[in-house]
Amino acid sequence: MTSAAEKSSLQQTGLYDPTQEHDACGVGFVAHIKGAKTHAIVTQALKILENLDHRGAVGADKLMGDGAGILIQLPDALYREEMAKQGVTLPAQGEYGVGMVFLPKEHASRMACEQELERAVKAEGQVLLGWRDVPVNRDMPMSPTVREKEPVLKQIFIGRGADVIVQDALERKLYVIRKTASAAIQNLQLKHSNEYYIPSMSSRTVVYKGLLLADQVGTYFRDLEDERCVSALGLVHQRFSTNTFPEWPLAHPYRYVAHNGEINTVKGNYNWMKAREGVMSSPVLGPDLHKLYPISFAGQSDTATFDNCLELLTMAGYPISQAVMMMIPEPWENHNTMDERRKAFYEYHAAMLEPWDGPASIVFTDGRQIGATLDRNGLRPSRYCITDDDMVIMGSETGVLPIPESKIVRKWRLQPGKMFLIDLEQGRMIDDEELKSNLASSKPYKQWIENLRIKLDDVKATTAEAPVSKESLLDLQQAFGTTQEDIKFLLAPMAQAGEEALGSMGNDSPLAVLSDRNKPLYNYFKQLFAQVTNPPIDPIREAIVMSLVSFIGPKPNLLDINQVNPPMRLEVSQPVLDFADMAKLRNIEQSTQGKFKSATLDITYPASWGREGVEAKLASLCAEAVDAIKGGNNILIISDRGVSPTQVAIPALLALSAIHQHLVREGLRTTAGLVVETGTAREVHHFAVLAGYGAEAVHPYLAMETLQALHKELPGDLSADKAIYNYIKAVGKGLSKIMSKMGVSTYMSYCGAQLFEAIGINTETVNKYFTGTPSRVQGIGIFEIAEEALRMHKAAFGNDPVLATMLDAGGEYAWRARGEEHMWTPDAIAKLQHSTRANNWNTYKEYAQIINDQTKRQMTLRGLFEFKIDPAKAIS
Repeated sequence: MTSAAEKSSLQQTGLYDPTQEHDACGVGFVAHIKGAKTHAIVTQALKILENLDHRGAVGADKLMGDGAGILIQLPDALYREEMAKQGVTLPAQGEYGVGMVFLPKEHASRMACEQELERAVKAEGQVLLGWRDVPVNRDMPMSPTVREKEPVLKQIFIGRGADVIVQDALERKLYVIRKTASAAIQNLQLKHSNEYYIPSMSSRTVVYKGLLLADQVGTYFRDLEDERCVSALGLVHQRFSTNTFPEWPLAHPYRYVAHNGEINTVKGNYNWMKAREGVMSSPVLGPDLHKLYPISFAGQSDTATFDNCLELLTMAGYPISQAVMMMIPEPWENHNTMDERRKAFYEYHAAMLEPWDGPASIVFTDGRQIGATLDRNGLRPSRYCITDDDMVIMGSETGVLPIPESKIVRKWRLQPGKMFLIDLEQGRMIDDEELKSNLASSKPYKQWIENLRIKLDDVKATTAEAPVSKESLLDLQQAFGTTQEDIKFLLAPMAQAGEEALGSMGNDSPLAVLSDRNKPLYNYFKQLFAQVTNPPIDPIREAIVMSLVSFIGPKPNLLDINQVNPPMRLEVSQPVLDFADMAKLRNIEQSTQGKFKSATLDITYPASWGREGVEAKLASLCAEAVDAIKGGNNILIISDRGVSPTQVAIPALLALSAIHQHLVREGLRTTAGLVVETGTAREVHHFAVLAGYGAEAVHPYLAMETLQALHKELPGDLSADKAIYNYIKAVGKGLSKIMSKMGVSTYMSYCGAQLFEAIGINTETVNKYFTGTPSRVQGIGIFEIAEEALRMHKAAFGNDPVLATMLDAGGEYAWRARGEEHMWTPDAIAKLQHSTRANNWNTYKEYAQIINDQTKRQMTLRGLFEFKIDPAKAIS
């Protein structure tokens, strides 16, 4: 899908951000197992759609919904007779394709779009057979708003060229034509080119959809009422967008899927797909692959992006069922009873493609097979039944068609992570066990894994000791903003119990951007969480679906279906690395006979450069990263260990995200892994933000050195190694908890997904260094971020007598002298207590004044506003 239609109306305005959209829909299909094509199937599919009407949305205008549609097989007899009326004789079925096209109403723009599409057909050596106006019912009742947005609907008929022999090759040519034409039309920047969109272009299927109510689809499209419109399958979808703007192109089905749910990790999935474009190659698509870029567009809906990826995998030669299994794998990491071959299948593909995670019921088809799958948590309903006349009916709920109980052979629900498939060519239904067993046995995945996988735990460490630092532990702690509270309330409980400490009573300290104190950059980022139609996960009781496994290093070629010279994969069981792990990474070239090679990027720069030096250093780091990769390094260690009285560290998060985004833009991100070695990471939120912006693993060396120094002071007989082990365990549990709040199950899905919003960072900085992150509240820029780092550096290596022998108190979790401001100050609490004990109204008003008047202390966003009071006017 081109993103233009979405972008045209879904622009960021004020606090509205189109990336934060959700929907909950009704989806279903009907199919004949033996592949018998009838008009009754089309009629039944439309009936399912009508019965899912309650799953769609209707606004104040009762004739305006969120969109509905149907995907069917190409009705050859209908099109053949209709085109014959124009004097066009269609080739044999399977030797021509049909494109359903939304075109602008404005004449000049429409003609330009048609000409570009025709030009693309000729450029690819295919034959333009003709155009057809899609017959629609303009007399039916329709909302004025829908009528105003209604595009001109046409079909383009394309015959195969002399170089195309088989139908699959024609499908690929139609794919290339659609992508190249869409790109060319957007480059024209026509006034109305945003109204151009192609719902489908295929020799096997066609999509009829629009901004219609469920019961309007069959009436609006006259083709669907025609007895010649026959199909062996009908896939339908009724959209319910909980906070999106309804548009014609946003209706489902898409070209391969209809979807009920959310892809929570879509931002990361999009970024990784974009990163792969620089290194992908395909033996099937060949030189045409580069004509397809970009595979997806920024700002698309999650389903559109998912459909784009599935389409690419299918066109590159993967069976559609395997492609879906790669994108939405069942939970295999902690499944002890799973067949070894099936587990090897998933493990092999895990390094190729990160899971598209979130609650989702996906129905998919390529016109020859149709199937459905549920996400690994099973958080969307899907039920199906099979009748004695070989019909399969599947829907978001049972009873979508009135089938007599006597005709039902079997009825069941789709289970978490499971799939079923109907092969219309073979004329049979394939269940989850058979389908996955056949795919898992089709290639020696277990042998490939054993040949390619290196586990970091199995690599021999040269040392388990921390490198000796020239600077004192106290100076380093102060340079990275560690406080007494961090040690007392965060590090110590984690080291002692292997759990995060529990707190209560909320947080009455100011946002980082409003604070007078120097804050870690992590504090400017707030975690997103599952909301609206999107349930979270229980990471404790549903631990089987959770995974912290990560792969460090280059990613295999996603489209390499023939297993040609794949890269080795370095696996870590969880993303927090200790001193031994870092020693292994630094000597990985010797340990793996050159299969892996690491380079360290020093993210410190001379403090004498001041805050203006940060941009130059970031640009230099990005260039160094590219040079390191081109020099043969496939693991980059982003390190701030070079901090000294003269060298200040760029915040690790800023350096990581800048390098990650630059490598994505350069098409090199999948050729190397990013490991962050930092003194800034200490609490779980810090690790989560680093993961969200691309860190495959993190080494919190200062937190671990701090634990080595204080382990004897903790209750119990804790060794330094045990304290660090417990700390790593606690961080892992905390990461699972944070991921689960957003409905994400695996670290590999979370890595690079950017499931955060920035509060208090200006848009220019976010767009450049944290691309794609929502920032609804403006604030500091790159120089102010550097200024905070410089202030902490000066405090560490300066002459403040208070900090000469002790850490800053902190005051984040409780009020402290010289600490962070709090809305509940000792003075406010004293006045409240005094007013209640003495029943003193005047003292209470003093207390209320302290709490209500936040403008003086700038504690909250609302405290920055004042009521605008107009002068009183007489009513008379």
